[in-house]
Amino acid sequence: MNARPNNTSDQSPTDTLHSASLVNPMDSVSSVGIVTPQIFHFAEPLTLECNRTLPSFDLIIETYGTLNSDKSNAVLICHALSGSHHAAGFHSADDKKAGWWDNMIGPNKAIDTNRFYVVCVNNIGSCFGSTGPTTINPDSIDSDQNHLDKNNLNKSNQSSEPQVYGPDFPLVTIKDWVKTQAMLSDRLGIDVWHAIVGGSMGGMQALQWSVDYPNRLKRCVVIASTPKLSAQNIAFNEVARQSILSDPDFKEGRYLQAGTYPRRGLILARMVGHITYLTDDAMKAKFGRDLKSGKFMYGYDVEFQVESYLRYQGERFSENFDANTYLLMTKALDYFDPTRDYPSAVATNAIESAAQLKDSIATSVESSKKNMQHALEDTVATIDESEQNRQQELSALKAAFAHTQCQYLVVSFTTDWRFAPERSQEIVDALMATGKPVNYINVDAPHGHDSFLFDIPRYMGAVRGFLTAPFITDSKSRQSAKSTNQNSQQKAGARS
Repeated sequence: MNARPNNTSDQSPTDTLHSASLVNPMDSVSSVGIVTPQIFHFAEPLTLECNRTLPSFDLIIETYGTLNSDKSNAVLICHALSGSHHAAGFHSADDKKAGWWDNMIGPNKAIDTNRFYVVCVNNIGSCFGSTGPTTINPDSIDSDQNHLDKNNLNKSNQSSEPQVYGPDFPLVTIKDWVKTQAMLSDRLGIDVWHAIVGGSMGGMQALQWSVDYPNRLKRCVVIASTPKLSAQNIAFNEVARQSILSDPDFKEGRYLQAGTYPRRGLILARMVGHITYLTDDAMKAKFGRDLKSGKFMYGYDVEFQVESYLRYQGERFSENFDANTYLLMTKALDYFDPTRDYPSAVATNAIESAAQLKDSIATSVESSKKNMQHALEDTVATIDESEQNRQQELSALKAAFAHTQCQYLVVSFTTDWRFAPERSQEIVDALMATGKPVNYINVDAPHGHDSFLFDIPRYMGAVRGFLTAPFITDSKSRQSAKSTNQNSQQKAGARS
C-alpha cells in the first residue's frame, strides 16, 4: 500500500522536444501498447546489507513480450535513480507519455519484444509501488494490535492508525536490489537471464548482478555507468540531500504524517542533479542567455530561459517523487562498490608496478641538476601515488570480475561528464585484464549523461547487435562439438 500516488516516473530525456515519449499509444505500431503492472509479494524476511530486516516486501513489475518454452529469452531492465517499472508502453489509451525507455524496448526496437521477454522491476525503497518509505510499516500495525489495552485506550485516532515507513525505512544498497531481483527471478522461474541491461544506476545493478550471480546471466549491458562514484559525484549527491534535509517541511522525514511536504528541498535537489545530466554546450544551444521576457527585470524571479526550464523540471519532479526515496537512492549510489567484498590482497601487484615506476623516475632525478631535484621528487611522489591508486583500483576490479561468466557490452557517451567515458574504460580494462569477453563503444552524443535515454542510431544498433549475436561460449561449444564430430568420423573411416 502506498501513501502517495504511484505516478509515472519522471525519468525521460530532459529535452522536452524529444518526441519519442509523447505519442498516441493507438498510433504507434512499434509500441508494446497498453501494459498492466503486476505486484509480487514476498512473505519471507529480507536481511539487508545494513543488517536490518524487512519482514516482507512487494515488488511491482511490468513485462513485455512472451517468455519462450525454455525461458531462455528473458531480459531484465534495471532502472536509474528516478526510474520505475514503467519502461515501455502506456497504461491507458489516454496516456500520452510512454514508459521511460520506450525508444529502446518494443517490437523491432533495440530490445525487440518480438524476440525477447522483457521484465522491468521497481526497486525497494522507491515510491512507485514496491515497498519503500511511502508504504505502510507493518510494525505500526502489529504495534497497534498487540499493545492496545486499557491503559492506552485514549490514544488519538492519528497515532493508532497504521503509519508509513517514512524515515524508518532502512538504507538499501545496490547489492540489496540485486538480491531482490534474484528472488523475483526465482518466482518467475527464470534461472538464467539472456541479458541484464541498465543505464546509469541501472548499469551498476547489471554490473553487480554479474559479480553476485555469475551463472545467472549470459549478457551484461552497462550503459553510462561507473565502477564506483567519484568524490565529486558524492559531493553533488550530498548537496541534493542537504537541500531536502534542511527544508522546514521535511519534519525529520515524517512529512506525510505531519501533512506537509519538502517541496522546495526536492525541487532544489532535482535542479542540482539536472544540471549534471546535461552539458554546457547542450544548455548553450538550447537556452543560451535568452531572457524569458526579453529584458532584465532587476529582481530574483525567473529571468533567463534556463532558470525557467530548471524550475519547471524541479516542480514536475517534486509532484511525482518522494523525498525520503530520493535520500535513499542517492545513498545507494554513494555506497556502490562491487570490489568491497574483494579486498585488495591483489594490490601487491599494483604496489610492485608503482614501485617500478618510482625507481625509473628516481633514476632520472639522481642524474638531474641539483636545483631541479626537489621539484622532480615532488613529481615522483605525485605520480607514484596516482599510479599506485590506479593499479590498486584495477587490481580490485580484476578480483571482483575474476569469476564472472557473462559477456559484456559497455557503452559510454563522449559528453557525459557525470560518469565520464574514462570510468567506463576502467571497467573495460579490468575485464580485458581478466580475459573476459567485452565489447566497448564510446558514442558521440551531445546530450551529456542523459544520452542513454535518447534514440541514437549507433547506440541502439550496438545494443541490438549485442543482444542478438551468438553467445561467445555457445559459438565455441558448437565449434568444439563440430571438431569432435569430424574427428570421430575420421577415426571411424580409418577403422573401416
